[in-house]
Amino acid sequence: MKQVFGKTNVLSANPTHYCPGCDHGVVHRLIAESLEELEVADRSIGVAPVGCSVFAYDYFNIDFNQAAHGRAPAVATGIKRTRPDSIVFTYQGDGDLAAIGTAEIIHAANRGENITVVFINNGIYGMTGGQMAPTTLVGMKTQTSPYGRDAATMGSPIRVSEIIATLESPAYVTRVTVNNIANQIKTKKAIKNAFTLQKEKKGFSFVEIVCICPTNWGKKPTDAHKWLTENMLPVFPLGTFKDIHGIEKA
Repeated sequence: MKQVFGKTNVLSANPTHYCPGCDHGVVHRLIAESLEELEVADRSIGVAPVGCSVFAYDYFNIDFNQAAHGRAPAVATGIKRTRPDSIVFTYQGDGDLAAIGTAEIIHAANRGENITVVFINNGIYGMTGGQMAPTTLVGMKTQTSPYGRDAATMGSPIRVSEIIATLESPAYVTRVTVNNIANQIKTKKAIKNAFTLQKEKKGFSFVEIVCICPTNWGKKPTDAHKWLTENMLPVFPLGTFKDIHGIEKA
């Protein structure tokens, strides 16, 4: 593990494969800083499934595991139960977590597994070419909804945080974004809160981050953030949906 100024350098110096303007790099930085500040990097283990995060192990100087598509919460459960003193987190996109991985995320949350889930919601399948995801907005055009998502035949966007918050066991469920500096600060606090609860063995924590996908949205990053603010956030409102230990007031 590299050391810089007495801190664990969790974020690697490797160039990422992410598209220009993608929010993944920002979120990676916030995760890395949180692990450093909580001094848990040396016992942290990440789990990344299939999706844009498939190479996340290249960007963190911590142990990482690769999971099959949608199965990260199941893999994280096994790791945490085997190594209960580790800080275990998954890093998943909306196509992965909210589609093929629906069963895994719901049941891990319902069991109250003492893991942290970081959920990237950009309303589209990013890595595989821009297909419609469970979080795609009504009317939004994708490769598999070229005329726009039709609620009557394709359903409406799934609000994962709200669903998980209805379960009895989760300790912390929140939705944030990184569309500006102020919200990036709030997002880091949410991530740090989630890791703190896990460190204190207080149960399942879930941080949903509404992000942009400039490439598959067909927009410049600045235009994409404007579109996110005007279109994504009304459908996916920011806020904390569950905080049974009062971590945000601590």
